[in-house]
Amino acid sequence: MNRNRYGVWVCFFCSLLAISANPTYGQSGEKQATDKPAQNLILITLDGLRWQELFGGADIKLMNKDAGSVRDVQSLKKRFYRESATERKMSLMPFFWNTVAKNGQLIGDPEQGSLAKCTNGLYFSYPGYNELLTGKPDPRISSNAKKYNENVTVLEWLNGQPEFKGRVAAFCSWDVFPFIINDKRSRVYVNAGWSPVEIGTPEKVTSLNYFAGQTPKVWPNVRYDVFTCDAALAYLQARKPRVLYIALGETDDWAHDGRYDLYLDAAHRTDAYIANLWRTVQAMPEYRGKTAMLISTDHGRGGGREGWKNHSVLIQGSHQIWFAAIGKGVAALGNRKSMQVKQSQYAATAASLLGLEFDSDGVSSAINLNPTQPSNNSIQSEKK
Repeated sequence: MNRNRYGVWVCFFCSLLAISANPTYGQSGEKQATDKPAQNLILITLDGLRWQELFGGADIKLMNKDAGSVRDVQSLKKRFYRESATERKMSLMPFFWNTVAKNGQLIGDPEQGSLAKCTNGLYFSYPGYNELLTGKPDPRISSNAKKYNENVTVLEWLNGQPEFKGRVAAFCSWDVFPFIINDKRSRVYVNAGWSPVEIGTPEKVTSLNYFAGQTPKVWPNVRYDVFTCDAALAYLQARKPRVLYIALGETDDWAHDGRYDLYLDAAHRTDAYIANLWRTVQAMPEYRGKTAMLISTDHGRGGGREGWKNHSVLIQGSHQIWFAAIGKGVAALGNRKSMQVKQSQYAATAASLLGLEFDSDGVSSAINLNPTQPSNNSIQSEKK
């Protein structure tokens, strides 16, 4: 997926959401991982966000005009560069480190002896999302072409369960997701790409569609994440789904464009979007204390002056990803040590948070996010 730049006003619009997000909210009940499963589930993916930035913050070697095509180096350093890695990662993604790390879990930090990896062998988007959502790689999926997925995703599987039927929805920045989720067969509601927003208050729907229509579409097949997040939030408040998937894309697009400044800005805004979403569900009685959130990415990226921009089987490090989780059924274990997990475990882990076992042939077992409540369907360490 190659995508490009957008207008200054969108950055301003996005920043309003960031200002409204307070990383200290919504902590009531978050530290309690009981034996009762979650009633609701929010799944989120951040396309191509590197573990290096998540766990270490901004890379000073890329914060320049040469390697990172940064337009205002001093401004970028003022926003995101700090002397210590701890301060850098907290300034870049405060929700992850002030809330998730305290009340939930992160997995995939090499400094903690942890590894989260893709197993599809290709390390780009469609194969990665298929592995994430179906619980197993598929060698037949070898491109990002718009072909309907023959595999059943955990979203489709959950939508087939009586208690979740008609209450599963997906909002995605990339327009290939209707094919990945196979919305025709699965009957999962999918709003993706620059599709108009359909559900929410009349004022919200009108506003989102107006601004989306007036915004320059630098990436014709990928809308800006602010519209995806706001559309998902409007749907959440109007329809109150049991399972909501949000797939964001700007981190990957700005990286492909070689703009390290805008890549960091996108990561920071996304952190604020997720924070605002979590605060919202903690304020709603249908979700408060009853909801789990599971976050990951579709692939890693390379390193160095050029490698960070791209990902593939030919670029070292592209297989290395990360996981994060918070909410009902997730123990407050912070940045976990000595974990070895696979991308294919995401689907079963999602189902397990709802107290279900993803019933599909060949899927990987769930990650045990609450070791005090062991499950036969969970593994804590799988070293391969």
